[in-house]
Parts: sequence; C-alpha cells; structure tokens
Amino acid sequence: MSDWNSFRGAARRLDDIDLPRIGHRIGVGEDELHAFMDVEAAGSGFDRQGRPKMLFEPHVFYRNLTPAKRTKAVKAGLAYTRWGEKPYPSDSYPRLVEAMAIDETAALKAASWGLGQILGGNFAMVGYETPQDMVWAFMEDEEHHLEAIVDFLIDAKLDDHLRNHRWEDLARGYNGPGYAKHNYHGRMAAAYAKWARIPDTPWAPAVDALPPITVKMVSPGMRGAPVRALQMRLQRLGHYAGAIDGIFGPITDAALRSFQRAAGIMVDSYAGPQTFAAIEAALAPEPIIVKEEAAMPAPAPIGHNGGPTLEPQISRPMPSPVEQSAKAVGAGKWAALGGALWTVVVAADILPGQFASAEFNVAVTTLIGAVAAMVGAYRAPKNAEPG
Repeated sequence: MSDWNSFRGAARRLDDIDLPRIGHRIGVGEDELHAFMDVEAAGSGFDRQGRPKMLFEPHVFYRNLTPAKRTKAVKAGLAYTRWGEKPYPSDSYPRLVEAMAIDETAALKAASWGLGQILGGNFAMVGYETPQDMVWAFMEDEEHHLEAIVDFLIDAKLDDHLRNHRWEDLARGYNGPGYAKHNYHGRMAAAYAKWARIPDTPWAPAVDALPPITVKMVSPGMRGAPVRALQMRLQRLGHYAGAIDGIFGPITDAALRSFQRAAGIMVDSYAGPQTFAAIEAALAPEPIIVKEEAAMPAPAPIGHNGGPTLEPQISRPMPSPVEQSAKAVGAGKWAALGGALWTVVVAADILPGQFASAEFNVAVTTLIGAVAAMVGAYRAPKNAEPG
C-alpha cells in the first residue's frame, strides 16, 4: 500500500475559524457542530497514527462486490451478509488493506471516514468524483471532513434538525433506527449544552467572498461544495437564479450553458479549466488607471496683445459602448484560449503529482482569468478601435 502512504497525509486539525465559517452555510454555529462531532467521532478526525478515523464494514463490502470477488472476500473473512456477524477489531486498517487488494474502490466505499464517519459510498453526495478523492482529501485536513458533514446534512435534509436542536430526529436520520440504543440524541444534547457555555470564536462572513472550487471538473449529476461554489459564481454573473443547493441538476446545467454561450467558449455543460478561467475573467474587477499629473502647469502662450492665446481644447473621447464591449470580449477570448490550453494539459495527465492537485488547478485557472482580464482591458480588437 505504498501508493497510499499508509493513509498518512498532512493530518491538519480544524482551525478555530473553520467551525463558524463552515457552519454558516447551514445557519448553525460552532456549538452545534461541536456537539455533532463529539458524538460521531469523539471530537477528532484522525487516530493516534495520524490516519483518518476509519471503520471498515464487511457487510457493506459484501454488497459492493461482484460474485467472484465476493466469494474470495468471504473466504478471507473480509465480507459477510449481515451487520454484526463478527466483532470489529480495534484497528480496521489491516482489514481495509486486505480488502483493497481484492477491490480497492469497493473497499474504500465500505469504510466510514473521518470526523463524521462519512461512508465512502457517499463520495458523490459530499462533492467528490471518486471515493479515492474523498479519502485523499480526508488525509490532508479536518476542514474537508467538516465540509463533507455539512454537505451530507444538506443532501439528506437533516440540516434543519441540527439548526433547531431536534437531536432525536437528527440521530435517527444520521445513525439509523438503532440510534436510541446508543443514546446518540441524548449525548448530542449534552454535548451542545456543554459547548453553549463556552465563548464562540468571533467571525463574520466577508460580503464578496466566494468559496474556492477545489476539483478539476464540475459536471452534471455532481453534488456538494464544488457545485455550490459554481452556482454562486454563476448567480453573481446573472446566469443562475435557482437555490444554492449544491446539486448539479437541470437549472444549474442551463445556467452553465448560458454562461459558456455568452463567454464564447465550448457549450458542453462541463465546467473545467477553460470555463473556470472564463468565469474568473468575468468576475475580475476592471483595473483602475490613475494618470499622473504634471508637477506644474505649463504657462499659457502670450498673444500679440499681451493676453493668453486661446487654443482649441483637445480631449480624448470616452470609450464607446462598442469599445467597452470589445474589451470584455477580448478578456473572454484570452481566458478561453488560456483555459483551453490548460484543459489539454490536465486531460493529458502529464503533470507531476505535486502539480496535479485540485488546489494547483484552482491557482492556475485563477491566474489565467486575472491575466485575461488585464489583457482584455487594455487591448481591444482592431474592429472596435475608433476609425
């Protein structure tokens, strides 16, 4: 399992500001999120070895396998038909590693991960393209665990229970019908009462802040934070009028196509590097140009009668609407060109590992958009220049 580095990543813990910032998405504070996490993962997303907390579920693995692989897994004691047939070991990772040797994807989908014990099979529900992507993100930072919890609560329509402190309804929806046996609801209520007595971290959302898009592609059928971030951008640009729900359905699809059409790029319902660059270019503010004034005005010419000579005042005309529109189109074309080239690089999968992350992709597309906006602002197409 060398490719997975024994499931050890950066293992960064939550920052104090992460709880109010992420909780703001569903209208809750850090006390509610603390209560939820205390019960679901004992307040920590990583074990003593720096790995995401994980519980491998053999009965789920059984469901995920093809008949031939299922027979092999049952024989190895890694899969069985019903929950509770055998006791869980104190460390699930050795069983997970054995299961991954049979079917990596099925095994990762059969384990519960991190702060919220999100089942790997729910990867798409919380905004990831594959269970592998989800696990890699969970290895890096508890912030991703908390984002996934909030995405899950929204998708499962449980966020209202958390907002209104309906602990029994929340526990039933999140933990299933056996919640009362383990007193999940009572423990959440007690944890909330404890945290409510502790002062919160001061935080207020920035008015114009937009959450980052942390994946390489946002496509139809996806759910979660990346879709929500795309919806917010399309809304700000006037193309999206639906709910910011993180669901890439028909309304989001129509909005994305509308933007792609207006930006003059390929209309295909897929938001990748080319579309991201065009969006950033469209969102970039117009540069403010400050002209330097002469230190002292030149003296007025003296006429033959001793008075100043009156000369015609020459002023530059203000840019016409055609020129201004052309500059915007220029920015879009530069963004489309840069984004298209970057899309080819990403699709070719030729980048070294350290340059293939979602974060690096976001940085590059943001840079493309910013440069495109600057170039478009200063260089209008020739057919828009005053004749």
